[in-house]
Amino acid sequence: MNTIAKSLRVSVLAATALGLFNACTKLDDESYNQIVTSQFTPTSQDVLALIGPAYSTWRPLYLEFNGVYRINETSTDETVTPARPNGWVDDGSFRRLHEHKWTALDATPRDAWNQSFAGITNCNRVLFQVESGQVPVPTGKEQLIAELRVLRASYYYMLCDLFGNVPIVDRFDVPAGFLPEQNTRKQVYDFIIKEVTEALPLLSDAADATTYGRFSNKWTAQALLAKMYLNAQVYTGQAEWVKCIAACDAVINSGKYALEPIQANVFKTQNEGSKEIIFAIPFDEVYATGFRVHMQTLQPQNQATYNAQASMWGGGICAIPQFINTYDPDDTRLRQNWIQGQQFSSSGVPLVGVFGAFTGKPLIFTNTLPGIDNSAEVDGFRVGKFEIKQGVRVDLSNDFPLFRYADILMMKAESLLRLSQTTQAADLVTQVRRRNFATAAKATVTAADLLRGSVYQYGPARNNVVSPVEGGADIQYGRFLDELGWEFTAEGHRRQDMIRFGVYTKKSWLSHVPNGDYRTLMPIPQNVLNTNAKLKQNPGY
Repeated sequence: MNTIAKSLRVSVLAATALGLFNACTKLDDESYNQIVTSQFTPTSQDVLALIGPAYSTWRPLYLEFNGVYRINETSTDETVTPARPNGWVDDGSFRRLHEHKWTALDATPRDAWNQSFAGITNCNRVLFQVESGQVPVPTGKEQLIAELRVLRASYYYMLCDLFGNVPIVDRFDVPAGFLPEQNTRKQVYDFIIKEVTEALPLLSDAADATTYGRFSNKWTAQALLAKMYLNAQVYTGQAEWVKCIAACDAVINSGKYALEPIQANVFKTQNEGSKEIIFAIPFDEVYATGFRVHMQTLQPQNQATYNAQASMWGGGICAIPQFINTYDPDDTRLRQNWIQGQQFSSSGVPLVGVFGAFTGKPLIFTNTLPGIDNSAEVDGFRVGKFEIKQGVRVDLSNDFPLFRYADILMMKAESLLRLSQTTQAADLVTQVRRRNFATAAKATVTAADLLRGSVYQYGPARNNVVSPVEGGADIQYGRFLDELGWEFTAEGHRRQDMIRFGVYTKKSWLSHVPNGDYRTLMPIPQNVLNTNAKLKQNPGY
């Protein structure tokens, strides 16, 4: 953990403890109109404390138990949270995510909405305090305002992607009883583009410890723009491939970032020094908690594997076998990103099962899974992309890379592919693949390869038998979708990518069958609709 990143974490805790900013911890329906007055007068050393609460909401938004990560991963063809011998049925929400049967009463859309608007409220509050002079900023006021505008836009990016038609609230000093009007997805998209574009000239050119984990430099802003342009056709009906390429080129030509020689380096416990990370959500096992994917994916016995300070929760999240079957066996990402096979203690003793039919039998994670409603303790490869250090606590200290350089290269490649510049696209994909294969022949992708369909064997699967077989050969640029899956597995990309390639609501996998195209958007939470009559539910719900 670098000093700046740690300072940001500590400053958030200090600001919260002292009540300097009265940061929202209760996510209720009054977040639109809470007005507070701060008596804090910062020095130049206090800027991190000032902006800390505005950033800290990214952690629960993305990786809380019902966070965006769960939506973007376990509603897709990549991972699932099946019923286990020790539970993982809960209120049925895990199954509803897999089957695309969630409702406006579910916790996942509710928490994503609440946390996103909590982040926006925090940004609006700090912006109001700075712009009004309530909190004087001795130096860099314009740059700080620009940073906060991009940060606020990043929360709106989540809302635009998940819900589409949401209110735009860009001020904090609103009258009592204020209820915002609903905006269209196109209006939200335009707002994000405008905010980031206007802020860009005022942002830093640096990419170092002073900008780490912040939207304070031009390159994080360009990465956000690239994401918006990449998905513009989904969000607005108008493709923006050329603009996406331009934003990616700005990052590439900056010379600030590079691919790690080994992909796993990006996801180490101490990963804040990675040259591949453009923007990360900082986590720390003490100062900034909430990263618990290892607890949700591993068995209690794996406590001995890592000498963990707490027992894991029993293997909820695991890979869907159909996805694992798409890998080339020689792809190092298959081993680096998925925990599989016989499990051992840290001293090399083979572990055995403790639940159901596998009690006392070797604990061997296999690429098998009967269905969403039933699984054995050994079924399914487990998420291992993020290093689990020896002596791990309940929380990881790995920072979560929301934007990284490989993503920039692949966004540019996809845009080139869709503009029929297939040779250039293939060169970029090969560049990303090169570190994952021992031979150049296996790493190389050709233009013809990218024009093929997916190798994913789509179709409902029961007890590892796919029937009826739907296949993936009919997916336009399906091979590129496969490449995205292999590179960005377990990073929360999959839902967005599947939507863009027209697969998310059209294909079947495991226990999921198509359940309506309207499922590309989440429902506006019912409690929000109940308190604001100006809002209309998304179509289909």
